Amino acid sequence: MFNTQSSSFLRRVLLADALTSFGTGLLLTLDAGFLAPLLGLPSALLRAAGLILLPFAALVAYVGTREPVSPHWVWAVILGNALWVIDSIALLLSGWITPTLAGMAFVATQALAVAVLAELEYVGLRKNVALAA
Repeated sequence: MFNTQSSSFLRRVLLADALTSFGTGLLLTLDAGFLAPLLGLPSALLRAAGLILLPFAALVAYVGTREPVSPHWVWAVILGNALWVIDSIALLLSGWITPTLAGMAFVATQALAVAVLAELEYVGLRKNVALAA
């Protein structure tokens, strides 16, 4: 299926995703009260997002450190990232919140970063499938 050498790019991307998810999750969980007025986002929403990211980060780290890397779990990570991006965009367009300019930039920037990670994970997965064939 996948060997360690062929999946090194995918592993690096998964670990980068895990680290950024963990860091963002920790920031949102611990500093939601501080960030809420700056971003114009409810602290409960920020804290909930952070609490979702922490186990997600653990899952992504787990997937990225298994031998071999499971394509099924990589697809689950990609799907999770895609849902995060869709939800972020929907949040901005919904009218449910009234973020500050900084809040809009924060939501849009993290959505873009997650979309890039999902795309890189997809590229890494396709690369591994091509090398295994």
